[in-house]
Amino acid sequence: MPVAGFGTRFLPATKAQPKEMLPVVDKPVIQYMVEDAVSAGIEEIIFVTGRGKRAIEDHFDYSFELEHTLVEKNKLDLVAKIKEIDSLAKFSYVRQSIPLGDGHAINCAAHLVFDEPVLIMFGDTLYDAPISPVKQIIDLYEQYKCPIIGLSEVDENKVDKFGVIDGLDLGNGNYEIKRFVEKPKVGEAPSNLAAVGLYVITPEIFKVLSTMKKGKSGEIRLADAFDIMLENNRPLYGKKIEGEWLDTGSKFNFIKATIKLGLKNEEVKEDLANFIKQISKDI
Repeated sequence: MPVAGFGTRFLPATKAQPKEMLPVVDKPVIQYMVEDAVSAGIEEIIFVTGRGKRAIEDHFDYSFELEHTLVEKNKLDLVAKIKEIDSLAKFSYVRQSIPLGDGHAINCAAHLVFDEPVLIMFGDTLYDAPISPVKQIIDLYEQYKCPIIGLSEVDENKVDKFGVIDGLDLGNGNYEIKRFVEKPKVGEAPSNLAAVGLYVITPEIFKVLSTMKKGKSGEIRLADAFDIMLENNRPLYGKKIEGEWLDTGSKFNFIKATIKLGLKNEEVKEDLANFIKQISKDI
């Protein structure tokens, strides 16, 4: 999980707090992602962090003082919730000392991955889905044993904000990717299927990243590594994720995610639904 970015779109909230730790209802975004990965069978998670990201490490660590205080106050239900967090998976942390791109961040953890395929989750990709999005792309990887890109349809007037694929439709939401275009101009995109920040990459991708000096943007980007793979006629597949993509990378979508998941939260869903009905009359 590359989480070394500055979160500039959420300043000043992210001045002293990682964007990934902003809460959606009662959990930080990053915890939803970890829980999704764990539900799909992931047992080891590597965070690639940067300066000011210590809160992520603290969140997934054991907190004696907090648990002791909750026990003293007989808030045992909260103790159980807190205990679940640090036992979700085995956590490791690597620091990206210089922000040289998402591909560079991923490659900072190459020495911990060895020669295995690895799931990549960027820190603003939530889903409201009947089946774990992570499981969906892992299942496709098990079928093809090749790199997989998680995909979602986006409005055609917003394609310039995403990496977009051109591919052969294999049915069931599966695509053989022929071309990967990073932030194409509106009207020039090969499709409206955008990468959602969810991937399975193989050791071959790490080898490409390790040889890259810089890509088209001046940084070492995962998208450029995919381009090199395709230029070398290496197979690359995409999976259109079943479910609703809640991209928490923008303010509007963050609020949307909070409302969507709030309406599924037993503690607040009734009051939230009534509040939405009330204010909608005044709009």
